[in-house]
Amino acid sequence: MKPTTTRRSLLRAACALTAAGALPTARAQTQTDYKALVCVYLAGGCDGHNVLIPMETAAHAAYRLARGALALPDNSATLLPVNSPQGAFALHSGLQAIHPLWAQGQLAAVANVGPLAAPTTRAQILAGSVPLPSNLYSHSDQMVIAQAGNANGGGTGWGGRVADAVNSRNGSSRFPAAVSISGNALFATGAQVQSASLLPDNNLDMSGMAVWPDSAANARRQALNEILMLDGGVRLVQAANQVRRDAITLNGLLRSSGSATVNTVFPGTNLGRQLRQVARVIALRNTVGMRRQVFFCQLGGFDTHSAQSWTFWDLQRQLAEGLAAFHLAMQELGTANQVTSFTQSEFGRTLQPSGSGSDHGWGNHLLMLGGAVRGGQVYGRFPYPALGGADDANGRGALIPSTSLEQFGATLARWFGADATALATAFPNLAAFTPQDLGFMAA
Repeated sequence: MKPTTTRRSLLRAACALTAAGALPTARAQTQTDYKALVCVYLAGGCDGHNVLIPMETAAHAAYRLARGALALPDNSATLLPVNSPQGAFALHSGLQAIHPLWAQGQLAAVANVGPLAAPTTRAQILAGSVPLPSNLYSHSDQMVIAQAGNANGGGTGWGGRVADAVNSRNGSSRFPAAVSISGNALFATGAQVQSASLLPDNNLDMSGMAVWPDSAANARRQALNEILMLDGGVRLVQAANQVRRDAITLNGLLRSSGSATVNTVFPGTNLGRQLRQVARVIALRNTVGMRRQVFFCQLGGFDTHSAQSWTFWDLQRQLAEGLAAFHLAMQELGTANQVTSFTQSEFGRTLQPSGSGSDHGWGNHLLMLGGAVRGGQVYGRFPYPALGGADDANGRGALIPSTSLEQFGATLARWFGADATALATAFPNLAAFTPQDLGFMAA
């Protein structure tokens, strides 16, 4: 393999293909029923209090009082105003690159989302009368819970289960229905659909095949194919050979400039490179006959216990510039109305600062972007930013979620094509919450 590709990453990607079956031959027709979900996971616990800021007079005063040194100054350099039927809000200035999409109706937010075993109030928490998610405020546990999509975690992710629910729409195609561009991800792992893992800008090239002259390279490829086609009667060897054949096929597809060209310029950040890889795979949708796909990307660094102000601004800038480029790429490919990207994190952070940073929280504000998003609004109930108030779980401003992960995921899954039966399978605890459709996706 080339230096940017490890043997493990090749086998991981190809194993997912083998689990699904052989890759298809190219299809000429265009799939007009295509849809994709793109999760941008903000690892470490994104501080939603400074992503979406209340600007109504009383709420903003309470925000500034509780946030102390972490409160964003009330000026145009640090706050990007947005309007919603819920009232006046502002986005963090680092989100400048996607701020115009709010007014264009393609960017929205859901307030105070998090894992819940049941609708929960502060009084119930103080009385110990309601079950809570396992190990609140723990990075490792809450990362599993966030990607599993329920308060108890589990061995599959909600993105993978949603892919399971609609995978029949992909017909005979055996291209991966769930793809992580950031290593193995629980989010993209289903019960039937197995997640493939690709690296940004990686075409799964094999070492030793790029030799001169071309006839020598072709001879090597032919010899390898003949070896892989041998049937020695050992099932384990046959499975391994299938892994390699599928990887070679996928390599050819990823290297095909004619079918995976994306001209949009992406930022050179790690997230920008991940989202560019997603765009290149989406550009292959007609070639491989896919109609439904789920993707997972990740931006780390959000565990901001100190030096939060500068760090958080830079992370928001990376997020916004990556998403803005991705949205432009979807417009280039003609899929802007068919692809929805959204943020997720293991938890929010405390409203009350801890020195120059903040501590682990619970509920969080999430963003959704795409042509099918009913944008320009804040969905769900926005919490009043007061320490010790009705929305505070621990006296430090860790938000008690007013919207469950299941409600958020089910709204996206319904747009994706999951029916009521499939939703009940993908989100077993959904019936405990109302409404089950938050209304931020167009039909």
